[in-house]
Amino acid sequence: MYRLSVIAGFFALVVLLAYACENDPGDIAALQAKLDPNIETAEEVEIIYSDSAKVRVRITGPVMLTHRNPNDPQQEFPNGVKVDFFDLYERPASMLTSKYAIRLERKGQVLVQDSVVWQSVQGERLETEELIWDEKLQKVYSDKFVVITRPQEIIYGHGFESNQDFTNARINAVEGRIVVDELKEPQENQQQ
Repeated sequence: MYRLSVIAGFFALVVLLAYACENDPGDIAALQAKLDPNIETAEEVEIIYSDSAKVRVRITGPVMLTHRNPNDPQQEFPNGVKVDFFDLYERPASMLTSKYAIRLERKGQVLVQDSVVWQSVQGERLETEELIWDEKLQKVYSDKFVVITRPQEIIYGHGFESNQDFTNARINAVEGRIVVDELKEPQENQQQ
């Protein structure tokens, strides 16, 4: 009986250790970065972009990996990123968050993936699994499913395109609930 208990206890310990050995993908990326001399690691990152001495964008993330490959330089945020956008008067205009981001320097593109949420101070919200910002064309787009929520409407679609400040957006394959003002009859028709 004692031997059976020891064997059962041993198997229970093995099962617990097997479940405890699961590694976080962010931890794996950080370890790989430490072992690769062509990858620089920075923690608690804050990057500020300004125009005419005015802050326009602030990027923060827990970890940033800089891949120093001269043929394909990249800045990667394996544990997520938060981007705050500011208007011309340096007031908050919108915010973007995602669980993963990478800037492909040669292509001039930023790719954000996994639980991407953009929200404006006016209450507009965009949710998708992937957005691409093309720095050269100054546009943001996705071919993934998107949900846009505004105070009075919800719009669903497959594919999205906008200028980089999200002021001129277009959704492909639209479906959803939109508020439409009722048409009023001209005064002449009401008097007859």
